[in-house]
Amino acid sequence: MTFKKTATHSGIMGVIKQFSIAFIALACVGLAQAQNYPSRPIRLIVPWPAGGGVDTSARIIAQPLSERLGQPIVIENKPGAAGNIGTALAAQEKPDGYTLLMASLSPNAVNPHLYKNLGFDPVKDFAPVALAYTVPSFLVVPAASPINSAKELIAAAKAEPGKLNFGSGGVGSSQHLFAVMLMATTGIDVTHVAYKGTSPSEAALVAGQVDFMLDVPTCLPFVEAGKLKALGVASPQRNSAQPTIPTLNELGIPVETLTFYGVMAPANTPKEIVDRLNKEINAILQTPEVLSRLTKLAADPGTGSPEDFGKFVAGELARYGEIVKLSGAEKVD
Repeated sequence: MTFKKTATHSGIMGVIKQFSIAFIALACVGLAQAQNYPSRPIRLIVPWPAGGGVDTSARIIAQPLSERLGQPIVIENKPGAAGNIGTALAAQEKPDGYTLLMASLSPNAVNPHLYKNLGFDPVKDFAPVALAYTVPSFLVVPAASPINSAKELIAAAKAEPGKLNFGSGGVGSSQHLFAVMLMATTGIDVTHVAYKGTSPSEAALVAGQVDFMLDVPTCLPFVEAGKLKALGVASPQRNSAQPTIPTLNELGIPVETLTFYGVMAPANTPKEIVDRLNKEINAILQTPEVLSRLTKLAADPGTGSPEDFGKFVAGELARYGEIVKLSGAEKVD
């Protein structure tokens, strides 16, 4: 049986051929961009004020990355709306590798469950590049507290439901949601006292105005100064910066919390550029200088591919959807 070429068939084949040529041309352009990348300075948007945890993570990476790429990395702090403003700005930039985002827990995993109008889609609008590092939270109480262990804290909370309170940097903050995880896991009933930021909540804890916090590592200087007592760390293994502090898992309290910092690019950034950045950032995270800085921050360096980072963030996004529901926090505009 012979196949007779028809005009319709010829037309279809012509369209396919034109599409193939266009696709190959685009691929060649993308490859050329990647081979010449970078040829000018790169912006790294930090959607938080200077001096905070996200800004610190950006500055740890920026200088060595600049040296490896041969171009300046210009950090731009664009704070506002719990990280939403700067994150939305990064999402709208051209996907050419010359604008990057310092991503973190709040805007990329928590805020989608707290805000009605984010200004960005946390999954569709970004190409994950590399996980920089994660930090756990520490269960801490004032130095003068009669409570000396995590088990004592849980027992005291169960003995008098609602009497103990915990501080946080605000409704929907990491400290708030970490404590919600503790409550859900242990069945305790404690009262939330929200402050406007981490520093005021830590000051209140040191002063004994609140009973405990599940706090980020900024609390550790107070622990080292004898102003707070650390009862446990909410991580899979003991922290290298504080190896004498037991994990909550060791104490029979299966709570694990992580705050993450990583680099993302606008969606559709060429894969060759994403892969190059991933390779360079992973190399930076294993240098003695950076590892030393991370140890002081009680941080664990990230590893893995862009796809690994994407799966990690997707998992955190789903997990915090459930935690925010448990917290009772309502979405705001």
